[in-house]
Amino acid sequence: MPPADYVPLLDDGEKLSEDALRALQLERLKWSLRHAYENCRPYRAKMEAAGATPDDLKDLSDLSKFPFTAKDDLRAAYPFGFFAVPMDRIVRLHASSGTTGRPTVVGYTRRDIETWSALMARSIRAAGGRPGMKVHVAYGYGLFTGGLGAHYGAEALGCAVIPMSGGQTEKQVRLICDFEPDVIMVTPSYMLAILDAFRREGLDPRKSSLRIGIFGAEPWSEAMRGEIETAFDLDAVDIYGLSEVIGPGVANECVETKDGLTVWEDHFWPEIVDPETGEPLPEGARGELVLTSLTKEATPVIRYRTRDLTRLLPGTARVMRRMERITGRTDDMLIVRGVNVFPSQIEEQILAVPDLAPHYLLEIARPGRLDELAAIVEARPGVEGPAREAAARLLAHRVKSLIGVSVAVRIVDPGAIERSAGKARRVRDLRGA
Repeated sequence: MPPADYVPLLDDGEKLSEDALRALQLERLKWSLRHAYENCRPYRAKMEAAGATPDDLKDLSDLSKFPFTAKDDLRAAYPFGFFAVPMDRIVRLHASSGTTGRPTVVGYTRRDIETWSALMARSIRAAGGRPGMKVHVAYGYGLFTGGLGAHYGAEALGCAVIPMSGGQTEKQVRLICDFEPDVIMVTPSYMLAILDAFRREGLDPRKSSLRIGIFGAEPWSEAMRGEIETAFDLDAVDIYGLSEVIGPGVANECVETKDGLTVWEDHFWPEIVDPETGEPLPEGARGELVLTSLTKEATPVIRYRTRDLTRLLPGTARVMRRMERITGRTDDMLIVRGVNVFPSQIEEQILAVPDLAPHYLLEIARPGRLDELAAIVEARPGVEGPAREAAARLLAHRVKSLIGVSVAVRIVDPGAIERSAGKARRVRDLRGA
């Protein structure tokens, strides 16, 4: 827990009363709807098909009259069809992988980057970070939003950033020992790998300089929080975001309570809907999280279905509402070491290898600290010996290079994978075994 003299630092948005916050949300929501309607052709088409216009929004509850946006909508407009500003106003592009191999592309104006950086600074500050601290960023850099989101946010807060990115675990340990960061931002599973490396080298992690860990990009449990906090003598807090909305920094736990993630409601309007019917659910009910951006210029999102399952709760550390830790997803997406993986992505690569049949099973296990993915795939009739080994190597290479995750490939005889008259069982999760 933070020291006894810990005092939260709040920016102007966090200081709003509930009435002032709701008034600001309504004003910004009206702007966001009109901005999307007037400047983004797919949104205009969706609203017209639903018989809705921005003028229909009189109250926050009226948002339910507007259509949802799904990941497939963004893919269908690949690459830039969902942008609501001209390309000469775009200063950065990020993208996330998708089930068809087409990523969802997100653009940012200069103001979007400033907003995102401010929200990440707010998130780091809510976790206990302060200006002058050193922040070790071990999220991946590149098209993935994690690394650069954390980087810009820490700089905006006034911290010194150590842009390590992911991998090179022994080097991570050496830099933590040498540079003495106060904060680490990384996936929780990789933090456990760093912990193992500390112990292999005979180092006491509790003697490290780390006092705050901000963990996201994959689900993690209270048990994992307890293990990390005890091992490193730090405060471990959760961060949430997704690239389609802005990236990390949509919500963050406050270190003084650690009771769920405060949604930064002055920039995002959250809803919980029934995953099957799409009907809004009352506060406190568990369902699918839907998010609407209130201030994003380049790629606003209106009622974006995240597929994440959670519930909304009253605010505690802040007036803004909290969301419970994500309990699962409504689709079949796997998160393997912070990388989003869909069975259909693996299937696409299997089908690209001529000697492999489209009958497969994915197994995800955690024999040690990190998730491990295996693909059990049938060979086509007549494919034996060296040809199977070559097919396995080719598939593993394609998955690693095109999807970004390592997979152990095991080739089995034709007919070995169980058939189903209904939906095929594509995933066997052994992590709870």
